Amino acid sequence: MNNWVIEVEGVVIGDVSYYWEHEPSYWLEMGIVIYDPAYWSSGYGTRALKLWIGHLFTTLPLVRVGYTTWSGNERMMKAGMKLGMTMEARLRKCRYYNGIYYDSIRMGLLREEWEDTLRE
Repeated sequence: MNNWVIEVEGVVIGDVSYYWEHEPSYWLEMGIVIYDPAYWSSGYGTRALKLWIGHLFTTLPLVRVGYTTWSGNERMMKAGMKLGMTMEARLRKCRYYNGIYYDSIRMGLLREEWEDTLRE
C-alpha cells in the first residue's frame, strides 16, 4: 500500500504516501497533504508522519526515508525536525510562487536515527 488516509473524528482530512525515487536501491520519498487549512498547525500532520515513518521502516527494507518541501512551508520543515529529520539539501531559488522565489528543501531520516528516537 503506497498511501494511508488521515482521519480525525470520522473526517478524512488528508493522506500520507510514498513513491519510489529508485526502487532497486530502496530509495523512496514520502509526502503528506492536509486538505483543509483548519487542520494545519494542530499536530495531525506530525502524528501522521510519525506513524507513516514507523510503518515504512517496519514493512520495507529501507535505510532512509525523506521528503521534499519548500522554504515557504515552515510547518513542514518544523514537523521534520520534530521527527528527528535532517535537512540534507537546499536548492536555492528554484520554486517560484506568487512572484517570489523559494528554496527547495530536502529532509531525510536514517533508520538508525529513527531507532534512536524510539529509545529516548
